[in-house]
Amino acid sequence: MAVLLLLALVCPTMASSTPLSALESCGPEVAALKRSIRKLENRLFIGNWQVEYLQKHKHFWPFQPALANTKAETDTAPGVNHSSSGALDSSNRTQIVPLPPGGNLIVYDKDCSELFDRLRPPSGFYRIRPKLHQEPFLAYCDMEDGGGWTVFQRRRHGKVDFSRDWVDYRDGFGDFKLWNDEFWLGNEHMHSLLSEGKNLVKIDLMDWDGQRSYAFYENFKITDEADKYRLQYGVYSGKAGDALTGSGGMVEQWSACLSGMQFSTRDQDNDRYLQGSCAEENLAGWWYNRCHAANLNGRFYRKGKYKGPNDNGVVWGTWKGLWYSLRHTTMKVRPLVFLDVTGSGAGEI
Repeated sequence: MAVLLLLALVCPTMASSTPLSALESCGPEVAALKRSIRKLENRLFIGNWQVEYLQKHKHFWPFQPALANTKAETDTAPGVNHSSSGALDSSNRTQIVPLPPGGNLIVYDKDCSELFDRLRPPSGFYRIRPKLHQEPFLAYCDMEDGGGWTVFQRRRHGKVDFSRDWVDYRDGFGDFKLWNDEFWLGNEHMHSLLSEGKNLVKIDLMDWDGQRSYAFYENFKITDEADKYRLQYGVYSGKAGDALTGSGGMVEQWSACLSGMQFSTRDQDNDRYLQGSCAEENLAGWWYNRCHAANLNGRFYRKGKYKGPNDNGVVWGTWKGLWYSLRHTTMKVRPLVFLDVTGSGAGEI
């Protein structure tokens, strides 16, 4: 009934004609009305999602009844901090924080490179959909360093535990809110993102003195879960050395080359180390051989140099050696043929 009333308002001939003849005579008006209804439905859908997102991540205070004594809110007493915007942060209230870029709920892009080409947005978390038959998921898009990079691993401060089981590494873990959060995107998402192999992976590294380096790998991909997410990659270039292949010597490559290795975690040992488990020794999930010259998911040691029974730090052996744990790492990917803005160099991580 409501739709008929709207049609009568848009097309006056509806009141004096049969439904069929009225629709024929008012075709353009009806089509325009349908488009408007669809737009309103989309706006309502996105609005509901935004409210749920704000509530979930506590970007505003929950409703509280007014207090008779407001002195505690006006005095700058110990235990109550005022933010630069004037918001209070106390034991019973959540500080108002800026809403990070969350992308659009209506997904258009298979990766961050398509999003970059379409909108030139700032770096942040956006929903992408590498495969049409799969659900979209949240990923961090690095729109600096030439733009268009989809980040699938990042270490920053050691607050996220990377010593986890198979299911966690398969589905992904970490924080996906702020620009400096640590995370592993998830082997299943990475398989969808990297499966075609016609890509360029960049690994950004930084030590505890602020020095930076990087490594590029062409045609980087992993297989599906049935094959234990086996790692494959092509030509290396860069400044940090080819640690994934295990450096230059034949013995090192035989024991540390990660090409063709299946993924291992503490509860699924798929490495070639028969005397033990590389994942257990190194406290991480990774593509171990016997065991590694690169282990970016290792234990986070502050100040870099460390000692222990195992070389289990955040390691890129061809740059800083096996007994130096890096401060920042980022693994990111974009298409092999991609026209960026400024060209890729040492990168910002």
